Amino acid sequence: MKKLVLIGLITLAGLIVLAACTPSGGQLYPGGMMGPGMMGPGITDSGGMIGERGGYDPDAEQITIDDAAKAIERYLLAYYGKELVLKEVMDFAWNLYAEVEEEETGIHAMELIIDKYTGQVYPEMGPNMMWNTKYGTMGNYSGSPTADMPVTAEEAEGIAQGFLATNLPGFTVGHADTLYGYYTLHTLTDAQIEGMLSVNGHDGAVWYHNWHGPFIDMKEFHDESENGH
Repeated sequence: MKKLVLIGLITLAGLIVLAACTPSGGQLYPGGMMGPGMMGPGITDSGGMIGERGGYDPDAEQITIDDAAKAIERYLLAYYGKELVLKEVMDFAWNLYAEVEEEETGIHAMELIIDKYTGQVYPEMGPNMMWNTKYGTMGNYSGSPTADMPVTAEEAEGIAQGFLATNLPGFTVGHADTLYGYYTLHTLTDAQIEGMLSVNGHDGAVWYHNWHGPFIDMKEFHDESENGH
């Protein structure tokens, strides 16, 4: 019983610290509630459908960015036809991340996570599921989804920089990519990518993506200028 009470007090203290760190102008969503493999079925690197992740082969090798890109393209074709195209893949220590855009509009549609060993592709947790008014799976929205939001991209960059100044001094933000309902921005240290965060396009809430681990590499795939976007 004493141990349970102690755990409860520690949890409460952690919540109080998070609340104290919330920057003005936006609510902090620390994320990290759900880990990779908890989003349900996906498509493996070999093209097959799988459900929950099992144990890893200790001799398994990590897939490459190009392997991930092929898995993503199969995923998009299976679920969205040719409506969506791959924009970029980022390699982090804990997973691979991809951003996808609409072929016709050039608007960033969704964010994906790719398992580094199995090649499983699934929607990213956090803002992509909770704030995405067109492609999200957990949000409760009314009306037609739009990327024209009360908080502009420039304002989102300012909010993000204010968040970093309070919570991660010395970090800066890159350009704000516009999605339906929110923006996602790279976070930088010494002009090099460190990670990313998202800013809600309606209320300015900030959600730091803390489930990737250290940044390793990235590759661009779709040139927006091809279609005049």
